[in-house]
Amino acid sequence: MSRVGIIGAGSWGTALSLVLANNGHSVEIWSIVESEIEMLKEKHEHIDKLPGVKLPDSITFTTDIEETIKNNDILVLAVPSVFTRSTAKMMAPFVKEGQIIVCVAKGIEENTLMTISDVVESEIPCADVAVMCGPSHAEEVGQLLPTTVVAGARTQKTAEIVQDLFMNEVFRVYTSPDVLGMELGGSLKNVIALAAGMADGLGYGDNTKAALITRGIAEISVLAIEMGAKAETLFGLTGIGDLIVTCESRHSRNRKAGMLIGQGYTMDEATKEVKMVVEGIYSAKAALALAEKYDVRMPIIEEVNRVLFEDKPAKEAVSELMLRDRKIEHSSLEWE
Repeated sequence: MSRVGIIGAGSWGTALSLVLANNGHSVEIWSIVESEIEMLKEKHEHIDKLPGVKLPDSITFTTDIEETIKNNDILVLAVPSVFTRSTAKMMAPFVKEGQIIVCVAKGIEENTLMTISDVVESEIPCADVAVMCGPSHAEEVGQLLPTTVVAGARTQKTAEIVQDLFMNEVFRVYTSPDVLGMELGGSLKNVIALAAGMADGLGYGDNTKAALITRGIAEISVLAIEMGAKAETLFGLTGIGDLIVTCESRHSRNRKAGMLIGQGYTMDEATKEVKMVVEGIYSAKAALALAEKYDVRMPIIEEVNRVLFEDKPAKEAVSELMLRDRKIEHSSLEWE
């Protein structure tokens, strides 16, 4: 049995606490929001973000981050990506040498273009930082529906520790050394999901969605491989798998925000309606900046940025994508 501290009491942190508790681990959840912790103590359920998912009495809750870090062996960092650096700064004075921190948020920091694990390593250099991602909506994990994810780390030993920590009959965990590929796939798919949502909001059909998913993974892969990621990762659970679920699911906040924008909402109106952090909005500018840095064309991500930040109508963005210059699908293929 391990002692695990979960930093962040949102839907994902709460769902993962259930997985860990069911595996027999000692689990403590931290949040900076006192009212949230009081609610969890009283109800043992996150009424706002994960209603209907009852947490066992063995899980404890606190607003004392020092206590959470010092009293637990392994930490799961589950705050939204935009709060990763500020939270890591709070954690840094208390983290022990070699303490494992599992990053489960998805995003790229806009001003530095750093992945979540890079941000944590820069703020807490003594930590052993791992990541875990894949097609996994908190709502379904909380209902104990079969889910498969990937644990990535710099060493095989750390990845296997994370794998053993979470894995059970309804939560299967693979391992991977390609942390960069996992994080890029997990972050950039949120931007493509915004586009897929916009298509839904415009009333387009399955043909459009399939095209966006397929060309979306092509865009992500070209950039990620140029940055040093592995193709196998992008065509696995943390690439195409995560992209499919985020573009298709009713649970996807990125798809929902995109759908509202396609229906005529502004970006601000859509995010207020979703009532949760829409990671794709924060990753969109970073994705475009990375494309420019590595001299890679990403037409879908370019158009999403124009819709989000230049008030371009979503319907015009789709037309622009459809009317681009003619080209071969795969430039690596040639006629004999």
